[in-house]
Amino acid sequence: MSWEVVIGLEVHCQINTKTKAFCGCSTEFGAEPNTQTCPVCLGMPGQLPVLNTVAVDKSILTGLAIDAKINLESRFDRKNYFYPDLPKGYQISQFAVPIVEGGYIDIPGKEGEKRIGVTRIHMEEDAGKSMHEGLEAVSHIDLNRSGVPLMEIVSEPDMRSADEAIAYLKQLHQLIRFLEVSDADMEKGQFRCDANVSVRHPGEPFGTRTELKNMNSFRFIKQAIEYEVTRQIEVIEDGGEVVQESRLWDSVKNESRSMRSKEEAHDYRYFPEPDLPPLRVSQEEVNSIKAGMPELPGQLRKRFEIEFGLSPYDADVLSQTRNLATWYESLVAAHPADPKRCANWLANELLGRLKEAGEEIENSPVSAELLAGLLDRIADNTISGKIAKDVLDAMMASGSDADAIIEEKGLKQVSDSGAIDAIIREVMDANPEQVEGYRGGKDKLMGFFVGQVMKASKGQANPGMVNQRLKELLK
Repeated sequence: MSWEVVIGLEVHCQINTKTKAFCGCSTEFGAEPNTQTCPVCLGMPGQLPVLNTVAVDKSILTGLAIDAKINLESRFDRKNYFYPDLPKGYQISQFAVPIVEGGYIDIPGKEGEKRIGVTRIHMEEDAGKSMHEGLEAVSHIDLNRSGVPLMEIVSEPDMRSADEAIAYLKQLHQLIRFLEVSDADMEKGQFRCDANVSVRHPGEPFGTRTELKNMNSFRFIKQAIEYEVTRQIEVIEDGGEVVQESRLWDSVKNESRSMRSKEEAHDYRYFPEPDLPPLRVSQEEVNSIKAGMPELPGQLRKRFEIEFGLSPYDADVLSQTRNLATWYESLVAAHPADPKRCANWLANELLGRLKEAGEEIENSPVSAELLAGLLDRIADNTISGKIAKDVLDAMMASGSDADAIIEEKGLKQVSDSGAIDAIIREVMDANPEQVEGYRGGKDKLMGFFVGQVMKASKGQANPGMVNQRLKELLK
């Protein structure tokens, strides 16, 4: 019988706030260990938490973006467990009544969109960080992260492959970044995932699941899920039983290993947080947040396809962040004649150069207006597309506009038929065998001649005119 995979995901996403969930300590990443702490986030006796309302607003915004129910009254609970990076001995979280319930994320599938249900989003505080690397026989604890506000986003077990799980995570990651709820930098641990994985024969009840813990790379998550699926099927087909347990993914050995079994699983002993009252928000507050919600990535993608004639791929690339989408629309406003050319040059040329430089679009030395000026010079045949790439490199380095660089470097495209004919005749005189071959029926030699003419003209000959004149002169 065939096997069916069942996957549900729990995503921990740090909320982008300046201060922690229940105190005024900074959340800035990269500070010296244990320098961003206070008696509240260190769990000192008698210290009372005060809720960060910005974290509340961003949790509500996320819930609205996935069409979820916002609970106007939710409650905080204490999740009790002992671990060295948890100074209080408990984590303030939401258990019985979360701030967000329901909702969905649509992902691309083989037969159109597939809807993945979201069970809940609850708020909680992050733990500290245990540090082991480069240390012999000891571990160190950095509590700077302790108390940073989190959303835990729990999906329904609706995914049926590792590819669907990654598609869901990428859509969620894009949405979170677009809403500016979080930077969601996976390398910094701001977007982490636990995967619940089981297998069954189609039509049967869910199988015993295992939980793959705390992964922060799309590639590793995919590898871990695929490994765990294979492992579970082999266990069952060999006559064994899958044990409900938590497992860790070893990205070096490319295997998962047992962390703790069901029998050893934590009983968290949730109970109501006595130091925080129920969280109450008004419908007016929710309506206000909804009114300020930007156009969402899915809506943008569809509009870019319809309004600007973009491919689904280009529309997806250009709607990855709000800044990028706004930048593209500014580019089209400055060069309205060809939205597709705008998309190609932004997605393939400018973003490629920015990635090499380690910069985001908002830090581009070439503005939308400057790039539009370069595209204008391509459109009016002042320069060729090939020369334009060299001009863009110079613009990136200097911040100058395209016209100044073209003039300074003498890069104007040669469109004079007499000048082009002279170059073509020189190329023909230097390659008599190829001329004879072309006239003898070897049409593919046209590419050779085009290349030689462009080389002789240092790329400045008008390609369209070169092709036209070659066909005439090679008759």
